[in-house]
Amino acid sequence: MNLHLLLLAAVDGLSYASLLFMIALGLTLICGVFGVINVAHGSFYAFGGYSAATVVAWLLPRDASTAVLLLALLGTAVLVGGVLGAALEKGLMRRFQDRDPVLQLLVTFAAFMILENLQRMIWGATPVNAGELASRMGTIELLGVTFMKYQLLMVPGIALVSFAGLQCLLRYSVAGRKLVAVIHHREVATALGIDAARVGLMTFALAGALGAVGGALAVPMTTFVPGVAADMVVTSFAVIATAGLGQITGALIASILIGLARALAIYTFPELEVVMPYLMMVVVLLLRPSGLFTVAAARRI
Repeated sequence: MNLHLLLLAAVDGLSYASLLFMIALGLTLICGVFGVINVAHGSFYAFGGYSAATVVAWLLPRDASTAVLLLALLGTAVLVGGVLGAALEKGLMRRFQDRDPVLQLLVTFAAFMILENLQRMIWGATPVNAGELASRMGTIELLGVTFMKYQLLMVPGIALVSFAGLQCLLRYSVAGRKLVAVIHHREVATALGIDAARVGLMTFALAGALGAVGGALAVPMTTFVPGVAADMVVTSFAVIATAGLGQITGALIASILIGLARALAIYTFPELEVVMPYLMMVVVLLLRPSGLFTVAAARRI
């Protein structure tokens, strides 16, 4: 592989890893607070992408600037994802909070199927994208290779800002400290006066917003079709399994590793593209069944 192909693989891998991290970040939060894998999380990604593309398509004929399009893309995703996440927690998950984890998993799968069909009712089977936004941001040359600024700078940049913002929220804000307390020990946190139900609502809303932003960031680079939610959420499961449940920094590193491995496979052995994330997950779990970054101490984010 020459330098140009290696550079292409690296940039493609990092941009894909950024999208994957946004999904895995929300999954990690929900798993930390509720101890359950939220299968419906992929629907946040799909709804975020479809909604953002719809708003961008509505603004384009009105000569909206690139900055307005970008703000509309992200703002729509945050709003849609936050509302969906809060509705899912308050209307469904709260009722199954103390039930068997297997039942909780089945409930999130049922919610995923409902949201998947709702998505088809709203947008149908017509492919959707917002490629005009990425084109407007122009290109940049790096070591003789031309890349879109959106792919090279915007997507990884927003993923890193999200990571840093969440770390600051958890460490330095009252709401974040309450969330960490609930993660460590829900019963003790409740006994100390923390409203665990409110923390759960905040967690689902935040996770939904992060997942939807991931979809909004993806839709200018790829076409959304029915089934995109399932593909992305399954791959994000590989990320959190590789990193270890409840590990935010670990999820970032695992996303980068999986994204780069997948991109290298595309340029060298395309037959391995689909299975590469799961091969990495299997190897890691064989060597470290609890994930790369899980420690023996109390569960933390």
